[in-house]
Amino acid sequence: MTIRHVVAWKLAAQDVETRAEHAAEVSRRIQGLVGVVPSIRALSIGPNTAYPEVNGDVAVVADFDDLAGLDEYQVHPAHQEVAAYVRSVVADRIAVDFEV
Repeated sequence: MTIRHVVAWKLAAQDVETRAEHAAEVSRRIQGLVGVVPSIRALSIGPNTAYPEVNGDVAVVADFDDLAGLDEYQVHPAHQEVAAYVRSVVADRIAVDFEV
């Protein structure tokens, strides 16, 4: 069973330019986990490109072989470092994990 991990964030910055910079940096840092965290099987991430007034600012979709792989990702030191940065620029987060 593959587990798909989907997370979307609304960033805290009020001005458009700073929000765009933070979205790009979140994307860059999370993309950088590919090849570092062994349990990642596939990962797509990017800033929102439509309807900014109602959509989140950045989202990630990551696949893992199983729940154990997702758990390994969550506690991996590289992910923890990235997550600390993300928490520093985020106002709100929503996540869903499901089988595909």
